[in-house]
Amino acid sequence: MSSHHPHGHDHDHDHDHDHSDVPSDLALRVKTLESLLVDKGLVDPAALDTIIEYYEHKVGPRNGARVVARAWSDPAYKTRLLTDATAAIAELGYSGRQGEHMVAVENTAATHNLVVCTLCSCYPLPVLGLPPAWYKSAPYRSRAVIEPRAVLHEFGLDLPEDVEVRVWDSTAEIRYLVLPERPSGTDAMTEEQLAALVTRDSMIGTAVVSAP
Repeated sequence: MSSHHPHGHDHDHDHDHDHSDVPSDLALRVKTLESLLVDKGLVDPAALDTIIEYYEHKVGPRNGARVVARAWSDPAYKTRLLTDATAAIAELGYSGRQGEHMVAVENTAATHNLVVCTLCSCYPLPVLGLPPAWYKSAPYRSRAVIEPRAVLHEFGLDLPEDVEVRVWDSTAEIRYLVLPERPSGTDAMTEEQLAALVTRDSMIGTAVVSAP
């Protein structure tokens, strides 16, 4: 079973994010500047790759992981997160551009949530960092809605048939964060230890959190 939850807004209006196949003027300027700096020997391309890797896999997802771990550890915080995610996330100091209008959706034994941005690559930067390349790709953006189970299978995630898959379409007005299920056997773990288990993909919905 699967369902698609559209955004409820005109996705191609009032939208200030890059389409994956047509670079924006800003993106072109950044690429040009990067090329000039590299050509002049002022910037090491390997260092740039390291910085991008750091922000994509470390800084942003770490923030989201702390939000998830707090929700697992503190029922009152979890209620606030599911009621007003923007405010609850800001409680932990994570806010800013592209994180202004957040909604948290909870995975349960009966429901699995998957996030996509069908026309662009809207993404909650304050809690997840930079979006992975596959998130911005046309195949993911189209197929996540049409055949979410097949997409999840390609990520190595096969869900029982009786689990409903809900697909959430991010927009310039609203972005989603998946609250994964807490794995069993983690009752004695600290919040910090729990956060270390949470991955970026589990907060997008293309993975689940496994016990250590």
